[in-house]
Amino acid sequence: MISSGNVHISHNTPTALLPLRRLALNLRWSWRDSTRELFESIDPLLWEELGENPKMMLHRVSNSRLQELAADKDFIDRMKAEVEDLDDYLGGNFWYQKTHSAEAAATSTDPVAAYFSMEFGIHPSLPIYSGGLGVLAGDHMKSASDLGVPLIGVGLLYSFGYFTQSLSADGWQQERYEYHNPEDLPIERVTDADGEQIKVTVAYPDGRDIVIALWIAHVGRIPLLLLDTNIDDNPPGMQEVTDRLYGGDSEHRIKQELVLGVGGVRAVNAFCAVRGLSRPRVAHLNEGHAGFLGLERIRERMEEGQSFDAALAQVRAANIFTTHTPVPAGIDRFSVDLVRRYLGEGQDPSRHLCPGVPIGRALELGAEATPGMFNMAHLGLRLSQHANGVAKLHGEVSRGMFASLYPGWHGDEVPIGSVTNGVHLPTWVKPEMAEIIAKISGDADLTSTDVWDHPDAVSDDELWAARNGLRHDLVAVAREAVHSSCLIRGQQEAQLYWTRNVLDPEVLTVGFARRVSTYKRLTLMLRNPERLRRILTNPERPVQFVIAGKAHPHDEGGKQLMQQVIQFADDAGLRDKFIFLPDYDIGLAGYLISGADIWLNNPVRPQEASGTSGMKAVMNGCLTLSVSDGWWDEMPQEGYGWTIPTVHTQDLDHRDNLEAQALYDLLEYEIAPLFYDRDDEGIPRRWLEMVRRSLTTLSPMVTSFRMVRDYTEGYYRPADTSARLIMENDGDASAFVDWMERVRGNWNAVQLHDLRVNGVSTQSDCRLLAGEPMTFTVSADLGGLNPDDVTVQLVKGLRTPVGTLESPEVFDMARADDGYTVTLPSDRPGDIGFTARVIPSHPLLVSPAELGLITYHP
Repeated sequence: MISSGNVHISHNTPTALLPLRRLALNLRWSWRDSTRELFESIDPLLWEELGENPKMMLHRVSNSRLQELAADKDFIDRMKAEVEDLDDYLGGNFWYQKTHSAEAAATSTDPVAAYFSMEFGIHPSLPIYSGGLGVLAGDHMKSASDLGVPLIGVGLLYSFGYFTQSLSADGWQQERYEYHNPEDLPIERVTDADGEQIKVTVAYPDGRDIVIALWIAHVGRIPLLLLDTNIDDNPPGMQEVTDRLYGGDSEHRIKQELVLGVGGVRAVNAFCAVRGLSRPRVAHLNEGHAGFLGLERIRERMEEGQSFDAALAQVRAANIFTTHTPVPAGIDRFSVDLVRRYLGEGQDPSRHLCPGVPIGRALELGAEATPGMFNMAHLGLRLSQHANGVAKLHGEVSRGMFASLYPGWHGDEVPIGSVTNGVHLPTWVKPEMAEIIAKISGDADLTSTDVWDHPDAVSDDELWAARNGLRHDLVAVAREAVHSSCLIRGQQEAQLYWTRNVLDPEVLTVGFARRVSTYKRLTLMLRNPERLRRILTNPERPVQFVIAGKAHPHDEGGKQLMQQVIQFADDAGLRDKFIFLPDYDIGLAGYLISGADIWLNNPVRPQEASGTSGMKAVMNGCLTLSVSDGWWDEMPQEGYGWTIPTVHTQDLDHRDNLEAQALYDLLEYEIAPLFYDRDDEGIPRRWLEMVRRSLTTLSPMVTSFRMVRDYTEGYYRPADTSARLIMENDGDASAFVDWMERVRGNWNAVQLHDLRVNGVSTQSDCRLLAGEPMTFTVSADLGGLNPDDVTVQLVKGLRTPVGTLESPEVFDMARADDGYTVTLPSDRPGDIGFTARVIPSHPLLVSPAELGLITYHP
């Protein structure tokens, strides 16, 4: 029957329940159990159906139920308690305020930095993330909030987010994109004094400005600004810029990155103006996607009268660049012609992307060795004095990968440090484990870096009961997911009785879940299918695998790897022991990392930047089985988990075979026997001893509280200090620019000569007895430079047969009447090699490698 008319019924919240909207619009509920339980109690079925989205639920719940709750004193009291707690939280003094009390009091809530990221994973109800990078950014925001670190987050509001994954009958990944109405998301408009939504614009090369509307997600104390182009102000082609995360071609991608970088800076400025905040001096680029923000920040300073070079120096001092990729293929690169067009070449100067910024100089900042390509990581590094990888090993890999940007500098001298990633404990620890952690930590402040020194406060019985319960929860979720997936793949309900018994809640469970890409080696476990089958079906010590992950929509190789796993899982003899769960997201991840007994990670070393899923598993009492890569590489390993040995060979097939064999051996001969070794009470005491050791020792080391503290003390505050220093003298950086130009202009004349040890020239052999001092001297011609412009250094190490230095050490040399000198002890016998070098020196240089100038003794 066709309707003759239409009536729209709007939601109508009783006055007594209006505080619920405030609770719903602060995403702190996503990591506060009691607030989530309050919302769930409104309508448990609707809460689950709507994906635990409190704002949407308030719009959809029946008015009769709301009226009932408005008259429920117990509910009202619980609501008021949650609102009071939120008020206390938002106005409280936390680590940052206590540690930097004078500064915090002086600046109130002024942000110390703006954090730009292509994605943020806060909660599934805000679907603007795809995987690890976004979840890390979300954990960064949550931890900054809990620590009181005043940040502003900046990201994109994707109309369709990332894809929902399902499987075809033959196991091929299917992608489906769903529209997300901003009115249903836990966000709200950023408005001016008149209640109008704030908008900013960015010039595009078609002669029109793209208009960007601002939304805000309140992540505890942190405002997360989300940029939206899907508005009527834009024509259809521009509305789709913020449609999908990592969708479209290179041109679509550069449009998104211009919105994030250039539009993001303008959004922060507009937000601070309307909220009465000072603009943050520091910008943190979470990967190279936001690299264009540097050009906009340069434009701002040039508009104030600075030269390009002075503006660049100021921006570099205040920028932080974090790289997450250990392989060049993971870096965004665009054709120079495409970048040149979007910078506005050939158009009226007023229509340039960043008017006043020389396009040629901007292109130089992203230049790479490959002609015609513009590299976003190179742009980020050249625009940032402060840079880091996301684990110690990844920092080392990054220094090697980007060494070409710092010629003459090697190894640890390349100015890229590291901050090991971490995960937000309140988000990722299940309630059962949270109670255990409260006991073994002695109810300590879990935002601190204190060790958890009460491991015996929890009995084996209690720990084993919690671990069994979490495994049972995973099995229940897996059975439901497998059943639903089979229906989508075209099977009939009558065929699916077996899905009720997928997995065994008492069997050793291995979890493996991450983005599917070649280097993560999803199929390493399948190198010897019969060996794996034997392990899975062992009658006395069975093992089961639960696997999940998404391949990038354009990654055909990743999809093929996933299909191989799914086809193996479809085998009638294994389908209850080896399963793939589709549509991996934050919600499913919570069950996997807590319900698995072993968390498997087997990337090609050293191509895993960090690997935060393993950190989440550790916090829930899961043990680690991993290649020594990413975060695991820097952890104590013996007795805390198991490490798959790395095979060093050019034969990659042989390497994978040997590492797979090691994986099988560890599972079959060490892990399974330990798990099934039970006492008379049925408890695996030795297994729990390892769980307890891993949980109490590793967990405090991998929290995002530690990570955000490291960023604050090692990057945000130093960058803020650098920015303040370079902006002294009324913000004029020209003196520093003049110094750099003078040093560059005179560097070719700098020479070192007549290097001696104990008066003996390098042209002759010098023999000493161990224990005798070594006095090194060298003469220097500095050309037109002053001694204060440079530092002369001695480089010393063991001399190899080919004349190179092994494990070199660097020592500053003191000025003397006839040159430079330093005296060192000679303790260990052997052939000592040495040389001297001269490098630039200035208080505003974070690293002398920044200028790319270095001269060695010939």
